[in-house]
Amino acid sequence: MLRFANILWIQELLSKEKRAVKLGFDAAAGEIKGKIPQAKSGLIRKSIGAYAVQCEACLKWRLIDSEEEYEEIRSRFIEEPFVCSKKADVSCEDPTDIEYDDTRTWAADKPNIPKTPKGFQRELVLRKDYSKMDAYYTTPSGKKMRALTEVATYLRSDPDCKDLSLSEFNFAVPKIMPDTLPAHIERKVSTNGSNKKMKTSNKGDE
Repeated sequence: MLRFANILWIQELLSKEKRAVKLGFDAAAGEIKGKIPQAKSGLIRKSIGAYAVQCEACLKWRLIDSEEEYEEIRSRFIEEPFVCSKKADVSCEDPTDIEYDDTRTWAADKPNIPKTPKGFQRELVLRKDYSKMDAYYTTPSGKKMRALTEVATYLRSDPDCKDLSLSEFNFAVPKIMPDTLPAHIERKVSTNGSNKKMKTSNKGDE
């Protein structure tokens, strides 16, 4: 069952055994001002527009105000599952903040990813074809790192990072939920060992 989400709009979800952090993209892009900026590499540079967590008790979704708060919840989610009462003036009796549906694209994230070290920035970037997301860390000096080997080299070379551990960095990425892909997005489907492109259908066409 899903429990966490970044809204791409993306959102995230988690559970104790099999809980994933979920993200959702507003397919209509109405929640994002203007067009989503795209890089030449085929990445959608601005992926996440909001954060949400699902209550352990009532399973309702609660929007989280900031990336910092979201990372704090996610970093210890297995030990401390989220409940509605952790938000000020909110209880399980209140309506859900957001519904899981195909008006946004969702992606399942991993629980207990460590909080981004101070001075660094962790970025999730959605690929243009919605096939997956990529994770990057940007150092205080502006250097972008794409793998733990790069992080290890940087930590060894920067005396200001002597107190940081490699375990504080994690490149795990959320899994895009196929049932929430926008109708116009084509996805590769494996059939009898061969790959072919298949266009996602609207619900009314199923």
